[in-house]
Amino acid sequence: MTRVVVVSGGGTGIGYAVAGAFAGDGEQVVLVGRRTEVLDRAVDRLRAAHPGAPVPVGLTADLSDPDGAGRVARSIGERWERVDVLVNAAGGNAALGSPADRPDALAGAAREWEENFRANTLTAVLLTEALRERLAAPGGRVLLIGSIAAYRGSGSGSYGAAKAALHPYAYDLSAQLGPQGITVNVIAPGYVADTEFFRGELSAERETTLVAQADTRRAGRPADVAETARWLAAPSAGHVTAQIIQVNGGAEHGR
Repeated sequence: MTRVVVVSGGGTGIGYAVAGAFAGDGEQVVLVGRRTEVLDRAVDRLRAAHPGAPVPVGLTADLSDPDGAGRVARSIGERWERVDVLVNAAGGNAALGSPADRPDALAGAAREWEENFRANTLTAVLLTEALRERLAAPGGRVLLIGSIAAYRGSGSGSYGAAKAALHPYAYDLSAQLGPQGITVNVIAPGYVADTEFFRGELSAERETTLVAQADTRRAGRPADVAETARWLAAPSAGHVTAQIIQVNGGAEHGR
């Protein structure tokens, strides 16, 4: 049976790689994001790369807003009876690429923390809650894309804290949904190349440092995260839940 796989942040980077992995398996992929033009390009690329899969669907919404998440849930409900896999990959670090007019001191800190909470925590929570009653039971899978920053910090603290907030949410959600045969897990990537995360601000020196922190001595790839998502979404992973799966080459140990 073809599964319905919803991927937030599916237009670029890790989210797009995750969507591509499931499309390659012949699943019905639904991409959700803020930028219509980015989603349209992603849908076209997926259709070209996986012509045998169901036609991907792109839905534009601000998932940090309850109305946006609700509209996505209603749109999905009009097309399909259930959601088999939900991958919350939307997010980013508001401390990167900050505008020049960002206020200083307390006002600036408040804005940065709020923006990171909205982008990384609320987007995952609101979409999950909006689709909660539509998750396949048994067999549903909820995946939250966290970060190594939840363990090692992120420079300003706000991004890592926003990602760390996903951990207790996953634990509680797993306890609530587990009796229905639905699993909930977090994937914690480290430095992943070929994404928009650093917004062109990553220096060669900093990249070298990040790669050296990994025991594998290489940067992560979007496919590393995508393949982990495929495994966690498989029937064989039905007894794996409430876990933080590290996909960062061992960098979380802090060497």
